[in-house]
Amino acid sequence: MTPLLPTPLVPVDDLSDALAGPDGRRIVILDVSMGASAADPHIPGALRFDLDGPMSDQSTGLPHTMPAPDVLQESLRGLGISADSHVVVTETDFLFAAARPWWMLRTMGVDAVSILDGGNPAWERAGHPLVTEETPEPAPGDLVVEPRPGLLVDEEHVKRSLAAGETVVDARSRARFAGIEPEPRPGLRAGHMPGAVNLPYTELQREGRLLPVVDLASAVDRTAGRGPIVASCGSGVTACVVALAAVMSGRDDVAVYDGSWSEWGRQGGPAVVTGC
Repeated sequence: MTPLLPTPLVPVDDLSDALAGPDGRRIVILDVSMGASAADPHIPGALRFDLDGPMSDQSTGLPHTMPAPDVLQESLRGLGISADSHVVVTETDFLFAAARPWWMLRTMGVDAVSILDGGNPAWERAGHPLVTEETPEPAPGDLVVEPRPGLLVDEEHVKRSLAAGETVVDARSRARFAGIEPEPRPGLRAGHMPGAVNLPYTELQREGRLLPVVDLASAVDRTAGRGPIVASCGSGVTACVVALAAVMSGRDDVAVYDGSWSEWGRQGGPAVVTGC
C-alpha cells in the first residue's frame, strides 16, 4: 500500500492535514520520548512507545534490544497498527530516540513509517496543542510483520565486518568515542572498537531539525566512505539516527548493531581502543 505521508520525515503541516483528512483514522502516532509517561504532554491521540519497557527485550541483560518478531508483532497490534496504518513517530527531544522505532519497523518489513520533523516541539510551535490526557487503548490491529534479515546485526556480524574492512560508524559523542569521557552505564569500558569511525548523532541535526539531505550525505560520505555501514552507539538507539541519515542520503547498505557499546564495551568483551 502506498504510504499516506512522506517518509522517512513528515512535516508538521502534512501530518496535521492528513489527520483532518478522510484517511486520518489510518494514522497511528507513537511517542517515544524517553523517560516520559502516558500523562506527559503529547500530541492528541499519541500512544506511548516505551523503549525502556515492553518495546525492548527485557531478557537480554542489555538495554533497548529488539524483541523477537512475534513478540513485537503482538505489541504493535496492541498499539492499533494494522496493514493499512501509517505510523508516525515523535518525541520531545528531537532527534534522540525517534529513529529507533522507525528502524525497528523497517526491519519488520513495515515501510509506512515516518518521523515527525522537529517532533513535539515543532508540533507545538506550529500552533497545535499538546495534551496530558492519556490516549484510550485502541482496538487491536492486524499487522503481520515480515522480518528483513541483515538490517539489525549482532556482535559476531560486527566482528566480521571490521575484519573485512567495512565501516562501523559510532554515533556516540567524540569524548566517549575517544575514551576521554566515562560511559554513563556502569561497568562499561571507555573507548571504541578498533577500526570504527565516529559520527555523533548530534552533528546530524541543528536546532531541532535534521540537516538537509546534501549535508547528511556529505557527513556520511566523509566519515564512512561509500562502502557498507554498520551503525553503533551506546544501546542501539542513536545509531538509528546515523542509519536514518544514511538512508536519506540514498544508501541501502546500512545495518544497526543492536547490542552496540552496551554489549561490546562490557568487561571481558572484544578489543577496545582509545583516542580519536
